[in-house]
Amino acid sequence: MMDKFVPTAAEAVADIHDGATVLVSGFGTAGQPMELLDALLEQGARDLTIVCNNSGSHDTGLAKLIRRDRVRKLYASFPRGAESQAFETAYAQGRIAYECIPQGTLAERLRAAGAGIGGFLTLTGYGTELAEGKETRVIDGIGYVFEAPLRGDFALVKAHAADRWGNLVYRKAARNFGPPMCMAAKVAIVQVQTAVPLGALDPEAIVTPGIFVQRVVELGECT
Repeated sequence: MMDKFVPTAAEAVADIHDGATVLVSGFGTAGQPMELLDALLEQGARDLTIVCNNSGSHDTGLAKLIRRDRVRKLYASFPRGAESQAFETAYAQGRIAYECIPQGTLAERLRAAGAGIGGFLTLTGYGTELAEGKETRVIDGIGYVFEAPLRGDFALVKAHAADRWGNLVYRKAARNFGPPMCMAAKVAIVQVQTAVPLGALDPEAIVTPGIFVQRVVELGECT
């Protein structure tokens, strides 16, 4: 019987290795898997490359990982965290590398990875520092930048509910980057508030099919 649930967050992240690329869902704190990030901190993996919309808030979750020097490089659209100086301090001291990715480009690079697309051309960033070192092309007089897919070894994602096959539904804005990150990672690890019986989810409401999810942990109502 297929059952993708694991007992604890610690078990869910146990095999994340040093140097891994980890995709982290969330827009600010909405949809960010705080408990999985705390478990990753306790697990001890280092030299991580993190892909996230932001750098975390306060001294929790991703901000805490950065402050503890566990992140080697951050790919993000908004590196300044709410009420958190973790990234800014680490970057000023040369302890973390950073690549700025416009938010729409970030979402599309993740989607391209999950869909098996070799890359795409976008107007965003053309003629700016963001295009340095990248292939550019002019089509019908308009400049474009070629952007490559953005893949992960693991994805840490927060969803609202899941069944034992790993089918997921999300809660409102907490959905954000979770679906494409599950598709773009080799191993998608998801924390949910509620585990539901197989067949309880309306098929029309399932956003992420279980084929893209490898592990789920039920953590109840989380912060």
